[in-house]
Amino acid sequence: MTSTKKATPEELELLYRALALQTDERLIAALLEDMCTIREIDEMAQRLTVAKLLAADLPYIAISDITGASATTIARVSKSLNYGAGGYRSVLDLEDAASSKSGTSASQTPNKDASASQTPNKDASASHTGSTTI
Repeated sequence: MTSTKKATPEELELLYRALALQTDERLIAALLEDMCTIREIDEMAQRLTVAKLLAADLPYIAISDITGASATTIARVSKSLNYGAGGYRSVLDLEDAASSKSGTSASQTPNKDASASQTPNKDASASHTGSTTI
């Protein structure tokens, strides 16, 4: 039986603090792998990539071709990017600042084929622990 009880403010605060306290990408990946399914992690990564491509003014069809995201997902991310709480924008701004500081390009287009090859098994989950650039 699955619980339909919503998280309390204290439980949400614990989650937010746990994510905010991590400074090592490998530890964040490990936490996400412990807390989420591979599919959930992949979907979050896809949505963040969609947000990045929307911010770069790519058309929906190009974003769908690159990421495999549906038009509905792209529209939801677009709505959040433009009218949401600011989470996507904050991450994208931080990534741009980090890319500028390190001299790497944050505008590199993600490769759909690279993410499509991941399968939900223990070996595939190790691919989520690698360092990725948004």
